[in-house]
Amino acid sequence: MLSDWFQKATLLKFKSKTAHWLFPQCPICKLPLNNEDPYGVCSACEVWYASAPRCQRCGLATLTPVDMCGQCLSKPPPWHRLYCIGDYQFPLSNSIHQLKYQRQFWQAQPLAKRLSGCIDTPAPVITSVPLHWQRYLRRGFNQSDLIAKHLAAYLGVKHQTKLFCRELNTKAQQGLSKAKRKRNLAKAFRLNSHPNSLHVGIVDDVVTTGSTVQHLCQLLLEVGVERIDIYCICRTPEPEDHK
Repeated sequence: MLSDWFQKATLLKFKSKTAHWLFPQCPICKLPLNNEDPYGVCSACEVWYASAPRCQRCGLATLTPVDMCGQCLSKPPPWHRLYCIGDYQFPLSNSIHQLKYQRQFWQAQPLAKRLSGCIDTPAPVITSVPLHWQRYLRRGFNQSDLIAKHLAAYLGVKHQTKLFCRELNTKAQQGLSKAKRKRNLAKAFRLNSHPNSLHVGIVDDVVTTGSTVQHLCQLLLEVGVERIDIYCICRTPEPEDHK
């Protein structure tokens, strides 16, 4: 049964990549791409990816670039810096959805390449937010780990898979308040091994309240890691009613 599932998952990944390689098109305007489009988006649609000023600590959008926003000054998160491509909105939200739910696995590589250009001081070791084994079996892959694999290659650093283990199959975080997210994740994760680095990067596809990566940061801090950076594709602004 497991061998059939593995063969099916592998075949789906192969079909997704092959279709994109043979007939590449811009995911936004759907026009054909050429070899001069390094991020898998045509030059006309690059305007959608214009960078915005952000707080370097939490990654939330600000009026001007700052090292730490007021919220981070009063209650700094446990990581050193959060790097992201942009907010969770079109077209990045579409790319994430297509990767996760439409099995467009080829999306992971251009997203990782674009993210790598945002990172000025990469961690020697990067890992990803884990999935519970039951959710992994249902989905067939971990989208954050796919991104981390390509990101490590672009940055020239070590990709340490399965650094963390998700022991509890918690309910989906989407729609939960910040306090409920924290309670939902209590004791959900375990550290499998030591990263053997004082500087570690954690890859996630989308960071909303940061509850998940906060729990993972705490595990790393407890074993002596001195600097933790978060690498994500999208940062979702916190709704007022979720604070």
